[in-house]
Parts: sequence; structure tokens; C-alpha cells
Amino acid sequence: MVTVTLADLAYRYRQFLIAVVGAGVVMAMALLLAGLVGGFGSEIQQTVGAVGADHWVMANASAGRIQSVDVFPQADAALISRTPGVTRSSPLIVLPQEVARINGKITTVVVMGTAVGGLGDPAVTAGRPFSAPGQVVVNAGTGAAVGSQIVIGTTPFRVAGQVQNRTLLGGTNVIYMPLASAQAVGLGGRPLITAVVTTGTTRTVPAGLQAFTTPVVEQRTLDSLASAVSSINNTKILMWIIAGIIIAALLYVSALQRVRDFAVLKALGSSTLLLLGSLALQAVVVSLLAAAFAAIISNFMSGIFQSPVAIPGSSFVALPIIAVVVGLIASLVALRQATGADPAAAFG
Repeated sequence: MVTVTLADLAYRYRQFLIAVVGAGVVMAMALLLAGLVGGFGSEIQQTVGAVGADHWVMANASAGRIQSVDVFPQADAALISRTPGVTRSSPLIVLPQEVARINGKITTVVVMGTAVGGLGDPAVTAGRPFSAPGQVVVNAGTGAAVGSQIVIGTTPFRVAGQVQNRTLLGGTNVIYMPLASAQAVGLGGRPLITAVVTTGTTRTVPAGLQAFTTPVVEQRTLDSLASAVSSINNTKILMWIIAGIIIAALLYVSALQRVRDFAVLKALGSSTLLLLGSLALQAVVVSLLAAAFAAIISNFMSGIFQSPVAIPGSSFVALPIIAVVVGLIASLVALRQATGADPAAAFG
């Protein structure tokens, strides 16, 4: 039965190749959607982790989400720095929805204001760190070259340096600037901040504030994207269903063409279970080939998204397993054609 099944695959290879490519592209999209969800987490870890803090002291109302602009007096930073257990601290501002003009185009950026030389001061990969008001360090994804001028709000800035892989909120580029500049851009120059980042153990904080560990901040920030993550996951499930439909359609057409073959096999004593096994084997082979094709081309398709794509290793592990399940379910569509074949037709 295995020999007959594989021979049929070889005989109808053009049909099966179409299904492999079609289902493979759909499976690749499912992988990329998983990578899109993974990218949300990886960009948060990269950007938040790059600050180098153990704790983020933020307003209670922020719930630990760095994109929540809940401000408090900058004077609280001095109080926190003197708290027993704190080894280093710096005030910080995160402004998540600032309008910038870069290379003649209007875009939205995340502004992060940090103390020069303090925690959060970015380690540049090109150019140099900012050292004075009017200078910024940009994520390379903005396309702003070192030495060029950009405008944030109505304020012009000179690009002193670049960093790599610093985005938030689904690929929004982060732009770093001195704390005072960020206060001027988004807070009317008032001495307010959105966080104090610390190393060491932050035991007590002023009233109205709360200390969150860096992993908690990362998770709370990711939780704010729960609606987008849910929508993407639902779309990913739809991709798998479409892949199953493609394979099922192919098997159904193939089964219609093999009715006489099934009749011969039944006349020779093949059971319904063996016929189902033949269909299932074809479906699994096609599904696994499509999965292998998807794993390869997904690496070249990530550029279709503006957001970071980080396909987790678990998705590649799960891919062949899900593909087998999809193939087995798809094979049931053609079962009626196999079991309904009349052995007498083999001699007609």
C-alpha cells in the first residue's frame, strides 16, 4: 500500500507540487504571524533591558507600563537615590506618541529622555552619544543619518549617533535625547518625569509611586498589546485552516481520479482502514513538504512587516506536528471516495 501511494504521488507530482507551494506559503504566513507576536516581546526586552535597571519606580496609575505617561516630580528622583539599597539611579521620561519629521517624512516615534551618562543613556553603534541639548541618538530604523537634522514636534535636533534594534509598540522607533530636551518636547519644560530607574534593591519609594522589577515592566508593557496579540493569533489559526483546505481540496480531486484504483485495491482485499491509510500518507507527505517549504521561505518573507519579527524556536518545532494533524484531518475529506468505490468497477 505504501508503494502504491508513493507511486501515485510521483505520477501526479505536478498536482501535489501546487498544493505543497500553496499550503507552504500559507504556513509561512502562520510562522511569520507567530514571529510578529514574538517580535512584540523581543523588542520590549531589548529596549527595556538596554536601560540596565533592576527596578523602575513609576506612578501607581501606570501599572508598570512604560508607555503610560503618568508623570511625577523630578525631585522624587533625589529621594529615591538616597533610599537604602539603591546603588545607582537616574530619572527617565518615556513619551510614546511623538510626531517627528525625518528625511522629509512625518512619522511617529517613541521619545526616551535620559540623564547624560546615567542609566538608560544609549550605547551607540554609530556616531557618538548625545552630550548636550539639541542632540539625539536615533534607532537606525528611522533612516536618519549621523549628522542629519530631524524635527520632533516643532523642535529641531541634530543626530549625534545611532543604536540598533530599539523599538517599542510594534516597531515604533525609539529616539533618545537628554532629559531636559524630552521635558521641553512633551511636558512644556516642566520638571516632571515618568520613571526613576535604579540598580540595587529599592525598598521604599515616595507616596503614589511603586517599584517594578524590569521583568514585570516588560510583561506589563507586553500585556498592553494583548488585543493585537489576540487578533494575530486568531489570524494564525485561520492560516492553518486555509492550509488544510488547500490540502483537502487536492486530496479530494486526487481521490476522484483514483476511484478505479480504489476499486482494484478493494477487489484485491484491501480494507477501508488501508485505503484511509493511503490517503493519510499522501496528506502527511504533502503537509510535511509544505511545512519544510514554509520553514525555508519564512526567513525571506519577514521584510513584509514593518514590525520586528522574531519567530520562536518552538514554532519550528510545532510546525511539523501541526502539519501532520492538518494533513490527517484533510485526508478525511477524500475518505468517502475511497470507501465508496465499487470493487466491480475494477473489472468494468
